[in-house]
Amino acid sequence: MKQYSKVTKAVIAAAGYGTRFLPATKNQPKEMLPIIDKPIIHYLVEEAVNSGIEEIILVTRAGNHIMEDYFDNRSELENELEKNGKLKYLEIVQSIPQMANFVYVRQKNHLPYGNGSPLLTVKELIDNDEAFVYMFGDDLTLSDVPVTKQLIDVYHEQHPAAVLAVQEVPWSEVERYGSVKYKENAPYKYTMERGYEKLPKDQAPSNKVQFGRFVFSYDVIEAAVNTATGKDGELWLIDILNGLVDAGKTVIAQPIEGEWLTTGDPLRYLKTTLKFAMQRDDLKDELKTFIKDEIMN
Repeated sequence: MKQYSKVTKAVIAAAGYGTRFLPATKNQPKEMLPIIDKPIIHYLVEEAVNSGIEEIILVTRAGNHIMEDYFDNRSELENELEKNGKLKYLEIVQSIPQMANFVYVRQKNHLPYGNGSPLLTVKELIDNDEAFVYMFGDDLTLSDVPVTKQLIDVYHEQHPAAVLAVQEVPWSEVERYGSVKYKENAPYKYTMERGYEKLPKDQAPSNKVQFGRFVFSYDVIEAAVNTATGKDGELWLIDILNGLVDAGKTVIAQPIEGEWLTTGDPLRYLKTTLKFAMQRDDLKDELKTFIKDEIMN
């Protein structure tokens, strides 16, 4: 029986332009926008590391060196913090480069746009017998057990070609996301029959939609290489996964235990910030009072 080794690598797609946040993203990637006191990308790395990941591969674009700087040491700041006795903050900033082994790779301009293109960028960095985590850089989660670990556990239990995270959303929002249809009478009840990108609610097969957490075998990279661009000339991940299903491979669309929160546009970014603030004992009570007062005024 084939032995499935530990999943130790995570690929984070962070090569977009963040146009919905302009001008804030003119000189920094959206993934560096703060959720309270840490950038979005930091939370993704934390989730991955807490799920057993040891190596983080960040797929970026030209001009995104700020992320590389963030996960590196900054001696001048560290010296200043030590000199002023701010040892708590010194410990925080010194711990960031030690979270994982970081690898940075630029997504080249000759590759098609799309949420599947980072897979082409990293194909030489993943062994052909290796599974890995794939994450969208603007999706966050709140859960007792990290969502990434939930998917890794399913991968090791079921041995599919791919596991994608899904969550139910209101039917009014289904058309914003990719929805899934499940295969009837499958050995595992969350086996995907088909995925559909941004269908109107009257055409969507379910209100379970995919978001940016996946565990992929190398089959997914091989399929990405052979998948043609689709709608709007983009390389869509859902087309890659549907191709695997058509080839007889198992793809699992796993509902998560927890909550997916997107930062993809200003309104949802603010909602996510509030959700995370409500997890903080040092913030939530005063914040609730402030919001209540604002509503009453």
